[in-house]
Amino acid sequence: MASEIEKAAERVAKLRAQAEKVSAPLADAEAQLREAQEAETARRAERAAVYNRGFVKTWRERADEAAHSGDAAHARFYEVLSDEPWFAAFVEYRAARHKRRHVLDKAESAQRALGEVVTVPEQRWYDASLLDDILSHADKKASELAAEFSRELDEKREAYISGTE
Repeated sequence: MASEIEKAAERVAKLRAQAEKVSAPLADAEAQLREAQEAETARRAERAAVYNRGFVKTWRERADEAAHSGDAAHARFYEVLSDEPWFAAFVEYRAARHKRRHVLDKAESAQRALGEVVTVPEQRWYDASLLDDILSHADKKASELAAEFSRELDEKREAYISGTE
């Protein structure tokens, strides 16, 4: 039984010696990894600062460019919209509503000038819900396009910081 204990003790001693041989290079490799990670973190932080400084210097131009990037589409939209028969009818209808508003305003002014009780009714805009529906749909689509633009900006920043741009 003593020989089994001696054999086991010798085996433990050998394994400890092997572990010590491997542990020193492993500790060195782990230290190199930490240094490399710290260096990469510092490099990325510096690139982020450079990118951010550049963005801060040019944000007005970028904002103006983004604001005017839809000008041609805006003009094209009104050009195409004006050619639509339903839109021409809608504009004609709106014009009639505006004419009615002018008549009501003049009637109200005349009643006030004569010292009479104002009996002119309030103007009602029943067609506003149609435009609200159109604008709601357009805003949803515009928000989706703007979110895509925001993602592109984030991707450009990350590409710059990581050095892959």
